[in-house]
Order: sequence, then structure tokens, then C-alpha cells
Amino acid sequence: MEAVIKKWQQKFRKGKDEMEKWDALQVRWVSLFRNASSIIQRLQEIQNHGSYGALRCLKGIEDAVVQQQMGQLDYLLRSMRNVLEEFWGCVLTLKKLHRDGLHLLEVESSKRRVKERIGVKPCIADCLEGLSILFDMHQSDPGDLNALQYLVVDQPNIPKDEGTILTKPCILFRVL
Repeated sequence: MEAVIKKWQQKFRKGKDEMEKWDALQVRWVSLFRNASSIIQRLQEIQNHGSYGALRCLKGIEDAVVQQQMGQLDYLLRSMRNVLEEFWGCVLTLKKLHRDGLHLLEVESSKRRVKERIGVKPCIADCLEGLSILFDMHQSDPGDLNALQYLVVDQPNIPKDEGTILTKPCILFRVL
């Protein structure tokens, strides 16, 4: 039983690390998304010749500003793509944790032991269900910009108390 507990502790630590990484990525992605949205909203005004007032006397100012903004937008979009790839890495890690948890569950010889509870603490089956829910929440694939913007601001809405799924078993197992 001790070896199984240590394996589960490792899985939960890794899951907690991935959720912290997800939160940091989400903050970074929101910032990049807002900056890119601002540039996109400004592009029409930047391309309006009347917007430059006295600066129109500078030859090529309009093209220079548009080029600079497009370069910045390109940089932001590439950065956003990199962050999305890191998000996907988190999803794959959570998927692997879920798959490994299922494997540990299959290896466990006694179904009774899998559903065994110590006091009010969650059993192994509850922990595995929690990992499955976390994986499903982080695997969403928005179809349009509005859904994406909502996702950026709201991210997978995981209440902070739901993180206790990850911490209680580790505390429980340390006591044993």
C-alpha cells in the first residue's frame, strides 16, 4: 500500500504543478491577447490619413506606423501561439496523469482497497475522478473569437476549493 500511496502523491504533485503552470500561462496569454486586440482595433484608425494631423508633413509616417504596428502584432501572435503550445503541453500532461491513474487503478489488486476511505478523506477512485474532471476542463477547444475571449478572461472555471482534491490525499498520505 505504501508504494501505491507514493505513486499517487507523485501524480498529485505533478497535477498541482501543471495547474500552477496553467494559471501563469493564462495570465501571460490574457496580456498578449489584450495587446493584440488593441492593435487590431487601432489598425483602422492608423490607416486613416486624417488621423495624423500635423505629422502628415513627415514623408512615409503613415506607412512606418502601420509597419511598426503590424510587426508588433506579428510578434504578439507568435508569442500567443507559443503560449498555446505550452497550454497544450499542460493538457497532455494532465491526460497522461489521468491515463497513468487509470493504469494504477487497474494494477491495484483489490477493488475494495480502491474505494476504501479513511475517515472523510477521498478514496483513490475519487482522486482519479478529480484528475479526469481537471483534464476535461483544460481540454476545451473554443470555436470562435468570442468563445476564445471568454475563455481567456474566465479560463476553465475551477473553484479554488476544488484544488483540495489534489492536496487532501497528499496530506492524508503523509500522515500514514
